Formats: sequence, structure tokens, C-alpha cells
Amino acid sequence: MNKVSVVIPLYNKSNHILDTLNCAFSQSFQDFEIVIVDDGSTDDGLQKVKALNHPKITLYTIKNQGVSYARNYGIQKANTGLIAFLDADDSWSVNHLQQLVDLHSNFPNCGLYATAYAGKKHGKIIESQFQNIPNTPWTGLVDDYFKSSTVNCIAWTSAVMLPKSILSQYNGFDERITMGAGEDTDLWMRVALDHPIAFNNQVSAFHHLDSDNRITNSKTNLRRFIDLDVYEARAKTNSSLKHYLDLNRFSIALQYKQAGNNQAAQNLIDKLDYNNLNSKQKWLLKLNGYSLRTLSQLKEKLHKSGINLSSFR
Repeated sequence: MNKVSVVIPLYNKSNHILDTLNCAFSQSFQDFEIVIVDDGSTDDGLQKVKALNHPKITLYTIKNQGVSYARNYGIQKANTGLIAFLDADDSWSVNHLQQLVDLHSNFPNCGLYATAYAGKKHGKIIESQFQNIPNTPWTGLVDDYFKSSTVNCIAWTSAVMLPKSILSQYNGFDERITMGAGEDTDLWMRVALDHPIAFNNQVSAFHHLDSDNRITNSKTNLRRFIDLDVYEARAKTNSSLKHYLDLNRFSIALQYKQAGNNQAAQNLIDKLDYNNLNSKQKWLLKLNGYSLRTLSQLKEKLHKSGINLSSFR
């Protein structure tokens, strides 16, 4: 029996799925299965996977029900006790699974295992930054998940592994959250509130930010975002959690403003503590949708020149 199951939801990623699978096949750690759940794709990505006829792959096809449902379906079908996730347009270094398995061996009682990751856009690398994590090579338990996640989150979907028992305990991803509007953030939060988190600060996973058909490009007003209010009771006695919730409210509010949904934006703004925002974030919240869209376009142009701006740094 394999030690790790790699769950890959597939939806209209024909131009990327083979590259993603090749990075999985090339892992230095080979004791794994791949569970692909095709979520009603309308391109030829499914046919490309079938043509591989690879012994490590088990392929399931379902009608389109969203990425959370597809991941949960893959978790149920997995034949191992450890579940790693890989989106169909992301990639790993050859040592990624080995790093996760080593973390599990060294810290066997954690709820989540994660490695550092970087973004890739326009051929440029966008480094992630984690608060209160050593800059030199380091593995260990994260002292405060929420404090360490105020710039970039410690956990990112294509860079984590969880025990299947933990995923079952929390009923997996919340399928009420749609179109990549925080279903992963929500699950990692639930786990981090109750369990230790192990982390390796060496980058071994890559987020391809300019790939085709990215779910986060969906229209904001059609997405059903994470309900941050359900965490407020625990945030009363956890200042790091409250800070993290407010940063997420800030981020979603900006998206709503750019989409012209000022009421939804204001509902979020009314619930956040401005003391948890930096000066850039406070300034951005004062801008109207047109100004925010203009700044977003400028940010995109600067990305192409290798200049990466962020309101979280």
C-alpha cells in the first residue's frame, strides 16, 4: 500500500495537466498514488490523462460541482493515511513529497504539514514571506500559525499534506464556499486552531499565477466567500486570529469594491479593527472601485517588469 495519496482536481486545465503530472512522477519519494478527479471538464485534459495510462493514476469523472467537492471526493477515494494536494496547473520540486514525509516522520502528531512555496508569473519568481520563521533552512513546529500567516499564509493548497483522519474529522473542504473563495483558507484555519502545524521553510512548490482558467479569475459577485464571522468567538481570546481575520476581510472587501459591490465591501469593513491594518491597507480601503482597478492594472504591469508590490508587506 502506498504511503501518500496525491489528490488532483481537474477542470479545464488541458494546457497544464501533463506538466503538473510530470513533476509528480519525477518525485524523489515514489511511494505514492495519484487520485485525479475530473470535475466535468469540457476541454481535452481528461483525454490526455487517460492516454497516459499511468499505473500511479486512478481517475474519476464526476459532473461539475466545484473544486471543494472534487477534492473531498478524491479524499474519500484515497487509499492511504496521508493526503497531499496538487492543483492541475501547479508544480513541485523533485524533493517536495520527501520534505512532507520527513516532516511527518519528525513531527507525527500534527494536523497539517507544509512547505514553503513561491509564485511564478510572467516568467518571474515571487517569493513568499512568512512571519516569525527563520530565514536559514529550518523545519519545526509553527509557534503561531495566524501570526506567521499575515504576509503569506503558512499553508497553501499545493504545498500541504494532512492525515486523512484529520480531513475526516473536519469534513474536508466546505462545499458552500465556491469558486476558490476561501475553502482552503477555511480548512487550514479550523485545523490550526486545534492542532500543531509543522513547516519546512525551503521552497518546494510553485503557484503558477498566469495559467489558463484560474478559478480565482471568476467574477467576484458570483463567488460565495468564506464566512469569517464564525471564528469571531474564538478571536475574542486570540489576538493573532483576530488580526488574520481582519486581513482576510480587507482582502475580500477590496475585491468587492473592484467588482462594484460596495455594500458587500462595507459589511466586511464594518467588522474589522483598523488597528490590525497597516497604512497601505487603510489607504486602499478609502479608494473607490475605479481607482482600485487602475492600481491593479498598474500592479500587473509592474509584475511583468519583475517588480512585485503587495499591501501585506
